[in-house]
Amino acid sequence: MTISVAITWILFLALFPITFFWMRRAWRIVFKRDFSEVALKRGEAPPNPEKYAPYAAAINLIGAGIIIFIVGWVVLYVAFGVGGTAPDYETWSAVAGSTIWCKFFADFILSRQAHPMVIKKRGKPASAAEKPGQ
Repeated sequence: MTISVAITWILFLALFPITFFWMRRAWRIVFKRDFSEVALKRGEAPPNPEKYAPYAAAINLIGAGIIIFIVGWVVLYVAFGVGGTAPDYETWSAVAGSTIWCKFFADFILSRQAHPMVIKKRGKPASAAEKPGQ
C-alpha cells in the first residue's frame, strides 16, 4: 500500500462523518426547530436565528447531498461496476474538496450577514475630557 492509496482512503472515509454532521445539523434546523447552530460567530448565535435558519438548512442539505452523491457514485462503480463513467480520483476528490470549502465559505458568509458590523463611535479620551479649554 502506497501513501497515495492511504491518503485516498482517508479522504474517502472522512466524507462519511462530514456528511453525517451536515445532515444532522439540517435535521435539527428543519424538523426539531433547533436554531442553536445557525449562523454562529465566535460561538454566539445571532439575535434572530430563525430568520437565517432556512439558509443554514439549505447550505447543509446541498453540501451533504453533493457528498452523498459522490460517495454513492464511487461505491456503486467500485463495488458493482454501475454508475456510468469511472469516477477517477481527481474528479471525485476535487468535487468533494470544493464542496467542503464552498460550504465553509457559505457558512462564514451567512454568519457575517447575521451578525452585522457595529461601528462604535470614539469618544474623547478621559484625560482630554477633564481638561478645560479643549
